[in-house]
Amino acid sequence: MPTVQPGSFLTLHYRLSGPDGADVVNTFGGQPATLSLGSGQLAPAIEERLLGLDEGAHERFELPAGAAFGERNPALLQRVKLALLHELGDPDASYSVGDVVRFPTPDGEGAYAGVVREVGTDWLLFDFNHPLAGHPVRFEVQLVGVL
Repeated sequence: MPTVQPGSFLTLHYRLSGPDGADVVNTFGGQPATLSLGSGQLAPAIEERLLGLDEGAHERFELPAGAAFGERNPALLQRVKLALLHELGDPDASYSVGDVVRFPTPDGEGAYAGVVREVGTDWLLFDFNHPLAGHPVRFEVQLVGVL
Protein backbone atom coordinates (compact mmCIF):
# COMPACT_ATOMS: atom_id res chain seq x y z
CA MET A 1 0.00 0.00 0.00
CA PRO A 2 1.46 3.42 -0.93
CA THR A 3 2.60 5.60 1.97
CA VAL A 4 2.93 9.39 2.04
CA GLN A 5 6.56 10.42 1.54
CA PRO A 6 8.18 13.83 0.95
CA GLY A 7 7.18 14.91 -2.56
CA SER A 8 4.21 12.52 -2.79
CA PHE A 9 1.35 13.51 -5.06
CA LEU A 10 -1.89 13.20 -3.04
CA THR A 11 -5.58 13.00 -3.75
CA LEU A 12 -7.42 13.67 -0.51
CA HIS A 13 -10.45 14.99 1.24
CA TYR A 14 -9.65 17.36 4.05
CA ARG A 15 -11.26 19.67 6.56
CA LEU A 16 -9.48 22.53 8.29
CA SER A 17 -11.24 24.28 11.14
CA GLY A 18 -10.27 26.98 13.58
CA PRO A 19 -10.69 27.16 17.34
CA ASP A 20 -14.43 27.82 17.08
CA GLY A 21 -14.88 24.58 15.10
CA ALA A 22 -16.10 26.40 11.97
CA ASP A 23 -14.77 24.97 8.72
CA VAL A 24 -12.25 27.11 6.86
CA VAL A 25 -11.89 24.49 4.11
CA ASN A 26 -13.93 21.32 3.67
CA THR A 27 -13.71 19.07 0.61
CA PHE A 28 -15.72 16.20 2.12
CA GLY A 29 -18.94 15.79 0.17
CA GLY A 30 -17.40 17.31 -2.96
CA GLN A 31 -14.46 16.69 -5.25
CA PRO A 32 -11.25 15.66 -3.47
CA ALA A 33 -8.26 17.97 -3.61
CA THR A 34 -5.00 17.08 -5.34
CA LEU A 35 -1.65 18.44 -4.25
CA SER A 36 2.04 17.74 -4.21
CA LEU A 37 3.54 17.44 -0.74
CA GLY A 38 6.23 20.04 -0.19
CA SER A 39 4.90 22.50 -2.76
CA GLY A 40 3.52 24.88 -0.13
CA GLN A 41 -0.15 24.09 -0.68
CA LEU A 42 -0.48 23.00 2.95
CA ALA A 43 1.25 24.39 6.03
CA PRO A 44 4.51 22.50 6.76
CA ALA A 45 3.23 21.40 10.20
CA ILE A 46 0.18 19.81 8.55
CA GLU A 47 2.29 18.16 5.84
CA GLU A 48 4.53 16.73 8.56
CA ARG A 49 1.50 14.99 10.11
CA LEU A 50 0.69 13.37 6.75
CA LEU A 51 4.12 11.77 6.32
CA GLY A 52 3.97 8.02 6.86
CA LEU A 53 0.20 7.71 6.47
CA ASP A 54 -1.01 4.94 4.19
CA GLU A 55 -3.34 5.42 1.23
CA GLY A 56 -6.90 5.09 2.53
CA ALA A 57 -6.06 6.47 6.00
CA HIS A 58 -8.65 8.69 7.67
CA GLU A 59 -7.10 10.74 10.48
CA ARG A 60 -7.95 13.70 12.67
CA PHE A 61 -5.44 15.79 14.58
CA GLU A 62 -5.11 19.11 16.34
CA LEU A 63 -2.22 21.51 16.10
CA PRO A 64 -1.55 23.91 18.99
CA ALA A 65 -1.77 27.68 18.64
CA GLY A 66 0.79 28.99 16.17
CA ALA A 67 1.98 25.58 14.95
CA ALA A 68 0.12 25.54 11.63
CA PHE A 69 0.20 29.19 10.55
CA GLY A 70 2.70 30.78 12.91
CA GLU A 71 2.17 33.29 15.65
CA ARG A 72 0.50 36.61 14.94
CA ASN A 73 3.10 39.15 13.85
CA PRO A 74 2.35 42.76 14.80
CA ALA A 75 4.63 43.92 11.95
CA LEU A 76 2.03 42.52 9.54
CA LEU A 77 -0.46 45.19 10.63
CA GLN A 78 0.14 48.02 8.19
CA ARG A 79 -1.52 51.30 7.35
CA VAL A 80 -2.09 51.98 3.66
CA LYS A 81 -3.04 55.38 2.30
CA LEU A 82 -6.50 55.41 0.74
CA ALA A 83 -5.10 57.52 -2.13
CA LEU A 84 -2.66 54.70 -2.97
CA LEU A 85 -5.46 52.12 -3.00
CA HIS A 86 -7.51 54.32 -5.30
CA GLU A 87 -4.49 54.93 -7.54
CA LEU A 88 -3.65 51.23 -7.86
CA GLY A 89 -7.18 49.88 -7.88
CA ASP A 90 -10.73 51.12 -8.26
CA PRO A 91 -10.78 54.89 -7.60
CA ASP A 92 -14.44 54.66 -6.51
CA ALA A 93 -13.99 51.70 -4.14
CA SER A 94 -15.08 52.01 -0.54
CA TYR A 95 -13.81 49.80 2.24
CA SER A 96 -15.22 48.51 5.53
CA VAL A 97 -13.80 46.66 8.49
CA GLY A 98 -13.61 42.96 7.64
CA ASP A 99 -13.16 43.45 3.89
CA VAL A 100 -10.50 41.27 2.30
CA VAL A 101 -8.39 43.13 -0.26
CA ARG A 102 -5.99 41.46 -2.68
CA PHE A 103 -2.65 43.10 -3.43
CA PRO A 104 -0.21 42.16 -6.21
CA THR A 105 3.20 40.92 -5.21
CA PRO A 106 6.09 43.24 -6.16
CA ASP A 107 6.98 41.04 -9.15
CA GLY A 108 3.35 41.10 -10.35
CA GLU A 109 3.30 37.29 -10.56
CA GLY A 110 1.16 36.60 -7.51
CA ALA A 111 -1.11 38.15 -4.96
CA TYR A 112 -1.59 38.30 -1.22
CA ALA A 113 -4.54 39.42 0.86
CA GLY A 114 -5.07 41.73 3.79
CA VAL A 115 -8.10 42.18 6.01
CA VAL A 116 -9.26 45.71 6.80
CA ARG A 117 -9.08 46.14 10.60
CA GLU A 118 -9.60 49.92 10.91
CA VAL A 119 -10.77 52.69 8.61
CA GLY A 120 -9.24 56.15 9.11
CA THR A 121 -10.01 59.39 7.36
CA ASP A 122 -7.35 58.86 4.69
CA TRP A 123 -5.93 55.42 5.51
CA LEU A 124 -6.86 51.79 6.18
CA LEU A 125 -5.20 49.46 8.66
CA PHE A 126 -4.63 46.05 7.08
CA ASP A 127 -3.84 42.78 8.81
CA PHE A 128 -1.65 40.61 6.58
CA ASN A 129 -1.41 37.75 9.10
CA HIS A 130 -3.00 34.44 8.10
CA PRO A 131 -6.50 34.43 9.64
CA LEU A 132 -5.55 31.37 11.74
CA ALA A 133 -2.13 32.68 12.84
CA GLY A 134 -1.77 32.28 16.58
CA HIS A 135 -4.76 29.92 16.82
CA PRO A 136 -5.05 26.18 17.30
CA VAL A 137 -6.45 24.31 14.30
CA ARG A 138 -8.12 20.98 13.67
CA PHE A 139 -7.32 18.99 10.56
CA GLU A 140 -9.12 15.93 9.24
CA VAL A 141 -7.82 14.03 6.22
CA GLN A 142 -8.88 11.04 4.17
CA LEU A 143 -6.16 9.93 1.77
CA VAL A 144 -7.87 8.80 -1.44
CA GLY A 145 -4.68 8.24 -3.43
CA VAL A 146 -0.90 8.47 -2.94
CA LEU A 147 1.55 8.54 -5.85
